Amino acid sequence: MSNIEKTQPIHPLRQRMIEDMTLRGISQISQSGYIRCVRNCCAHLKLAPGALTAEDVRGFLLHLQAEGVSVSGINSHSTALRFFLKVTLKRGEEVDRIPILRDHRRLPVVFTPEEVARIIASAPGLKYRTALSVTYGAGLRASETASLKVSNIDSRTMTLSIEQGKGYKDRKAKLSPQLLEALRKWWQITRPQVWLFPSRIGVMNHISARQLSRQFRFAVEAAGIRKDGPVSLHTLRHSFATHLLEAGVDIRVIQVMLGHAKLQTTSIYTHVSPKLLQGAASPFDSLPVIDPAD
Repeated sequence: MSNIEKTQPIHPLRQRMIEDMTLRGISQISQSGYIRCVRNCCAHLKLAPGALTAEDVRGFLLHLQAEGVSVSGINSHSTALRFFLKVTLKRGEEVDRIPILRDHRRLPVVFTPEEVARIIASAPGLKYRTALSVTYGAGLRASETASLKVSNIDSRTMTLSIEQGKGYKDRKAKLSPQLLEALRKWWQITRPQVWLFPSRIGVMNHISARQLSRQFRFAVEAAGIRKDGPVSLHTLRHSFATHLLEAGVDIRVIQVMLGHAKLQTTSIYTHVSPKLLQGAASPFDSLPVIDPAD
């Protein structure tokens, strides 16, 4: 950030929105997204933020829909603008006129174990091979892998401590023997001090989730893997859960390992696994054989 940007005053309304979000525990990443959504809306409508109304927002959302923006993209703007109107501008009576669109939930794409191994092997360098190994091997989110500390590794209990994961919750993730060996190899070669995967810009910073995702996409491309649906770094987490389920691990245990608040969230993997479907006997095969009447 330049000195000009540092000394540039923040608009009082923007400062108020930042304070409103901070008081409600909204993460820095989400705060940046909310502010960007409000800015996009105002720039398109050529309106000052303080002049926004629900009708203005509805028109903007229709514009996004006409432009082919995804349901999740539209809902991101809708959520941010609803917050801005209701909390910061104190126009809560208007918020109900701003819809949240219903999305058709798709089943996640899942890699086979062989594809996971190829992706990890194709990652550029030991750092990202290790980081992708951790992401899959412990079922972590991108941000959780990126922000791991050396002190989060506990070889005595064979766990990884995930600090302030989704929903600002701490949890323990499983550390398998082979994953521990991969982490030891990484530590012995690089000797990271604080962050397990330090950034190139300095040891006091960790790699970003965006950088990790970029290297994942490179590895998928290098491995020559093509899937019917879109894949992302989160696909490794989906694959972790599905492979556990196929190995016979209780779904409630998987729920805890993933840090899901609701079992319903974890149960989607029962619809993904072809092995579970193939292994389930159809009740049709158990029907008694009865000769048809003449």
